Amino acid sequence: MLSEMFRSGIFKKEFRRQLLVTLSAILITLCHGIGLGWLSPMLPQLQSSVETPVDFVIDVHESSWLGAMLSLGALTGNFLFSCIMNRFGRKVALYGLALPNTCIWFLFYFAESIEMLYVARVCAGLTGGGMSLVLPIFIGEIADRSIRGRLCSFFNLAINLGILLGFIISSHVPYHVIPCAVVALPLSYLLLATRYPETPQQLLRWGREEDAKRSLKFYCNCDGPSPTRDSLYAYHKQFEELRESLQQQAKSSSTVGLSMADFCNKRALKAIVTGVTLMICYIFTGTFSFINYMSSIFERVHTQLDPNTNTIIIGAVQIVGTLASIYLVDRYGRKILLIISCVGSALGTGAFGLYAFYGEETDADLSAYSAWLPVTIMAFIIFLANVGIISVAMVVLVEVLPQKIRAVATSACLACLSCFSFVALKSFPLMMEFLGLAATMWGCSAVSTLCLFYAVVFVEETKGKSMNY
Repeated sequence: MLSEMFRSGIFKKEFRRQLLVTLSAILITLCHGIGLGWLSPMLPQLQSSVETPVDFVIDVHESSWLGAMLSLGALTGNFLFSCIMNRFGRKVALYGLALPNTCIWFLFYFAESIEMLYVARVCAGLTGGGMSLVLPIFIGEIADRSIRGRLCSFFNLAINLGILLGFIISSHVPYHVIPCAVVALPLSYLLLATRYPETPQQLLRWGREEDAKRSLKFYCNCDGPSPTRDSLYAYHKQFEELRESLQQQAKSSSTVGLSMADFCNKRALKAIVTGVTLMICYIFTGTFSFINYMSSIFERVHTQLDPNTNTIIIGAVQIVGTLASIYLVDRYGRKILLIISCVGSALGTGAFGLYAFYGEETDADLSAYSAWLPVTIMAFIIFLANVGIISVAMVVLVEVLPQKIRAVATSACLACLSCFSFVALKSFPLMMEFLGLAATMWGCSAVSTLCLFYAVVFVEETKGKSMNY
């Protein structure tokens, strides 16, 4: 059975290089996830005059800015890497992701003030904003449509694995040891990125047809000395489809570049509205804020388990949820996973808010439940969010947008994502402090309910849909 599994699906010989290149590219995503996971266990230490590993202590307002700086960097990264990708191609953009991620760990190590931590979080945002734009497009362009959803889901798997590692090392490894160990990862990613070619689509846009053929042969794994007849047939069919699609786009356009008409037609507007709604769903259902402030959330509900232990458990649940998404996304489609995820998020955040209400606002004795119920509810939320809202949103965003405006519209949607995440990360600790955790959770539940309605009524299924339109 095991050998059969490795000969099928994403492990088929013709898809092997697509899988290996995807795994190489998402190493930067793993690095970014470690940087995200670093904050949650470290934040309570930085706020404690006794436990702080640096020469300063931060308050709740500074902690909210520390969380929100990520989004300012992401907003800049969206536009910066969009320009790089459109001007210099996907590969140069991939190279550029390594620079800000390397800077993060030097800034963490040498931090002498909160401002240096702010800059480090901005660098983390630059990496996150850039990779959220570049990697889904890059992977979507090199992947066969039959495995595209699964390969794109590896993007989120790497983030969650990185977050889990960040939770673990921030909880158990000394502050100044962490940067020394992690800084090797973005450098390794940069070396691996030199080993594979630019995408065939980008090379064709530049008019480099022979290079595009070699690139497509590489990604189809049929550039060896004796390719099979079936692999060559599939390659020729795919190349002709790709070339005809790009030629058709050129003929249908009245100008060389983009025009407002490309964005204002019915199909494009519907796709853009869906993209923005998915970004609202991604952020304001609360999961992104939960990850950044997980230890603080568990401290507020007074769990019997150590808050960092709960946080690590949730990090592991994220991995399981993402693996489930990878298994399900190309079998059952994107829309059904979004619907299930929104239902689970609405119910879960509503239940967690109810528990927090009894814990914060009443004298109810919750000691019989505090060791297991909060972490169980949060695990339920995080698992279903990773099955749908988190994993599928980025896949649908890339697939639903017309190819001609895909890069620009994806960048615009991710810019909205950065603005939304800034609002969420800046306000979440303040809302917990001044409104209470219960009200904050119920707000997330309301957003999940609205997103459920949109997913049911307006989101189209993109499973198996061609990227060349």
